[in-house]
Amino acid sequence: MKITLLATSDTHGFIEPTNYVDSNSDKPFGLEKVSSTIKRYIRQHPDEKVILIDNGDFLQGSPMADYVAKRADTTDRAAFINAYNQVGYRIGSIGNHEFDYGLDYLNFVINHSTRQFVCANIVDRDNEPLLTNPYTIMTVAGVKIGFLGLTTTSTKKWKNVNDLNDFNLISELTACKRYLPGLRDKVDIVVIVYHGGFERDRTGTWNDINPGENRGYDILKNIKGIDGFISGHQHRKIASELFKVPIIQPGSRGEYIGKITFDISPEDKRITHRNAELLSVADSDPDQKIAKEIASLSDHLQHWLDKPLSRIDGDLTFSDPFHARIKESAFIEFIQKIQMAKMGTDISATALYNNEAHGFESPITMRNIITNYVYPNTLVKSRITGADLRAALEVTAKYFDVKHGEVVVNERFMFPKERFYNYDMYEGIEYTLNIARPVGHRVTKLKYHGQDVTDDQILFVTLNRYRASGGGHYPMYTKDKIVASCDMTISQIILEYLQKHPIIKATNNHNFKIEAKD
Repeated sequence: MKITLLATSDTHGFIEPTNYVDSNSDKPFGLEKVSSTIKRYIRQHPDEKVILIDNGDFLQGSPMADYVAKRADTTDRAAFINAYNQVGYRIGSIGNHEFDYGLDYLNFVINHSTRQFVCANIVDRDNEPLLTNPYTIMTVAGVKIGFLGLTTTSTKKWKNVNDLNDFNLISELTACKRYLPGLRDKVDIVVIVYHGGFERDRTGTWNDINPGENRGYDILKNIKGIDGFISGHQHRKIASELFKVPIIQPGSRGEYIGKITFDISPEDKRITHRNAELLSVADSDPDQKIAKEIASLSDHLQHWLDKPLSRIDGDLTFSDPFHARIKESAFIEFIQKIQMAKMGTDISATALYNNEAHGFESPITMRNIITNYVYPNTLVKSRITGADLRAALEVTAKYFDVKHGEVVVNERFMFPKERFYNYDMYEGIEYTLNIARPVGHRVTKLKYHGQDVTDDQILFVTLNRYRASGGGHYPMYTKDKIVASCDMTISQIILEYLQKHPIIKATNNHNFKIEAKD
């Protein structure tokens, strides 16, 4: 007998096969294609017992997800949730981005979803499960399967979950040690559903830029009794084996479905063989049942995305995101101006968050805003020293490396997960980063109002809350340095600014320089 687990992870609200940069819908991902691929697999394997699992980060990340969370009416919100219900998921985990729109919204979605959510390490102040059960047990053809849910502990620092009164996290290993022995005694198969990834490769070599964020290797090395391991969060494509346990991680946006198959002896319910692989959805047609479910929602979204807001005097677009990070673009300068105006500073930091961004076209629309700024983050004003600023620039300089005399992206920011969001560009200062110099000594010029910045100088800078709390390994930015904050998301702040400024003049003062000089 075969029992097959089919799992998605990090779909980020991408139901339609589009990235919303334009209105075309023919991308090789999306929940509609996931559903068609799953249905085809089940038709072609009628003798297998198939269980469908979603591994979290489904509530945030696409324009549709943002629209549903913040603007949709009850009918459109129900359509979004029903699209996931129609796939037929039986098990679900909770990702770090599930908290981006607040606990009330997350609880609403959980209560209207048909899958059983599991998480053992999101707990209350008494260390008891907070949102759902730590695990669930399913019986399939007489075989008992236990699914234990886990969430990356970086959730605590990733977003402003610290504002939740009764929210706490225990480590993934602590949760496993607490629940797995008892679960193991009750079932024939134990599967970990972990919204987190792997900090080491199969040889034990460290490959994670963010220590503590991913603990998959550590869990499998130290916790016995695990038969299958579903991972996520890093957006990697993995189908392999680690410590003799099949592991999968199916990318993001629903581009792949992870598959773990167990061959089970019917006599004693023992696993005789196990296998892991990835199923691409690229060649599947969208599931028309789901497309029909969200048709009205999609129409409302497209209308909202294409509403003209402001016109541009000049050009706020760019064609090459790499060059937009090494030479300031008018687009980045414009975003910095908006941030500084909102928070009352004359220094600001921001990032170019993905490689699909291409700036603002004229007229600027919500489509431009939401595809260039994909995170529902908020702004703060922090009081820092010149030494803090220099240290932050040294961290951001790590994004680059030098090969054959040319500046390139440091591979550690590309693998095992793309981390464009951890490279900041600054406005209100003039600075040069020489990437040919050793790490920690790359800031060769740093001026404020034409004068060299001194270590003890007091400065005020606008940052997003994630960065201002030290996120992305910026330890010089701490919560105690925050002196003011804004509850509006940055996309809302941009919208507010555009509504007040029907004509935008594109400017570029080229205040920073990235070079590689020996």
